[in-house]
Amino acid sequence: VLLQRVISAVPVSLALGQQYTSLGSQPLLCGSIPGLVPKQLRFCRNYIEIMPSVAEGVKLGIQECQHQFRGRRWNCTTIDDSLAIFGPVLDKATRESAFVHAIASAGVAFAVTRSCAEGTSTICGCDSHHKGPPGEGWKWGGCSEDADFGVLVSREFADARENRPDARSAMNKHNNEAGRTTILDHMHLKCKCHGLSGSCEVKTCWWAQPDFRAIGDFLKDKYDSASEMVVEKHRESRGWVETLRAKYSLFKPPTERDLVYYENSPNFCEPNPETGSFGTRDRTCNVTSHGIDGCDLLCCGRGHNTRTEKRKEKCHCIFHWCCYVSCQECVRVYDVHTCK
Repeated sequence: VLLQRVISAVPVSLALGQQYTSLGSQPLLCGSIPGLVPKQLRFCRNYIEIMPSVAEGVKLGIQECQHQFRGRRWNCTTIDDSLAIFGPVLDKATRESAFVHAIASAGVAFAVTRSCAEGTSTICGCDSHHKGPPGEGWKWGGCSEDADFGVLVSREFADARENRPDARSAMNKHNNEAGRTTILDHMHLKCKCHGLSGSCEVKTCWWAQPDFRAIGDFLKDKYDSASEMVVEKHRESRGWVETLRAKYSLFKPPTERDLVYYENSPNFCEPNPETGSFGTRDRTCNVTSHGIDGCDLLCCGRGHNTRTEKRKEKCHCIFHWCCYVSCQECVRVYDVHTCK
C-alpha cells in the first residue's frame, strides 16, 4: 500500500522517498530516496525487504508524537512538501528534538519486529531464543517477537548519520538508543490457555511487544523529566571531540533510558520561522483545565474566543432482541474555545 504521506529526510535520518510501495508491486529504488548517506544507501540495498517496515515505523513514531503533544504549545506539527518535515524546530538540541529522535527510533524497531513476527520478510521471523525456562503448567509456543532484531535494524539505519565527533551526534545517538531500549524493557509474556471446557491445564506463552501507545506514554514521561546537559570539548588523536555532561551535579545523572538535551526550547507562543514555531493562535483549548492544554497556558495569556458549534450525534439508542441497535439523530450544541 502506498504511504499516505511523503516521509523524506525525517529526523534521525530515517529518510524514505515518495516512490515507496509495498513489496510485490513496484519495487523500491533506494537511489531515488533523498537524503540518504552512503551507509543508509547500502543498508537499503542489502535489506530491501524490510524497508517497508522502516517506513511504517517512522510514520508510527510521527503519529504517536502528535498524539502525545496534542494539547501542548508545540504539537509535533509536520510540514507538507518539505524534506525536513518538522521544519527548523529540530535544528536545536531541545527536549522536542530529543523526543522525536527517541519515538521515531522506537517506531522503526517496533514496526520491524512486528513485521518479522507476521512473516512478511524472508530474512527474519520469530525469536527462537526463549528468555528463561517455562514455568510450571506452561510451555513455549506461538511466535515470540524478535525485538533484538528490530532494535538492530533501527540502530543500523537511524544511527548511520550520527558519526560526527560533536555534541549533537552524541545527543541524537543517546536519545535514539533510549527509544529502542524502551521497546526491550516493555516486552512481556502473553499466554493462551488450553484444555477441555475452557480449563487451563496447559498455557502456551510467547514474548510480545506492548501497544505502541505504552511506548509513547513512557517516552513522554521521559520528555518531561529530560536531563539538561552541557557540552565539553576534548583533544584526542583524531582531533577535537565533543561530549555531554550533566549540567547539575546535585541531580542524578541520566541513564541510558533517559532523554537528554542541551539547548532551551522556545516558548512556541508566537509564530517564528527561524525556530519553526507556528504559535498557538486559533488552537482549541480546554477552558476548564489548569494544565498546559488550558486556555490560560496554551494561549500564553492572550485570552481566548468562544463560539458555539452544532454537531449531529446518535442518541436515544435502543437494543432490539435479537440483535441490533436503532438510534435517533440528535443535534447538540457545544462551546468551542480557541486561542486569540
